Amino acid sequence: MVEIVGVMREPCEMVQGGEVTTVMPETKERTELGELRIANEVVGVIAGLAATEVEGVAGMSGGLAGGIAEMLGRRNLSKGVKVEVGEEQAAIDLFVIVEYGVRIPDVAWKIQENVKRAIEGMTGLEVVEVNVHVQGVNFPQVEERVEEQPRVR
Repeated sequence: MVEIVGVMREPCEMVQGGEVTTVMPETKERTELGELRIANEVVGVIAGLAATEVEGVAGMSGGLAGGIAEMLGRRNLSKGVKVEVGEEQAAIDLFVIVEYGVRIPDVAWKIQENVKRAIEGMTGLEVVEVNVHVQGVNFPQVEERVEEQPRVR
């Protein structure tokens, strides 16, 4: 059994790979083929990818479990994302790490706009909240060449 979680009310344009596509609204009618249900994980992946597209975002903060998964070679595309999805609405919490030197309020606003646009465009859900939690700052790597002195002569 499949259930419709969100419905677009108007046609919208979606940009993917530089190409603009017009997406028509879904209806809540059940067809002979069934209905549509969008998993929370899908909304989380969309939100995570949209957030990392924003200039000034160094990455997502996924905590200890996310770090262990990455070390094992698994990339969690919804790392640092918490979603609540209802029948027609979604609320998103993002836990991000920003680059040193950026204006954090500007980056957070761009994240909110990009995530809202991506989720509403791809799923038809109304995004009621996008909360951005800045968890850290990424400093540029400075390579220091320190010549080690031999321990013995």
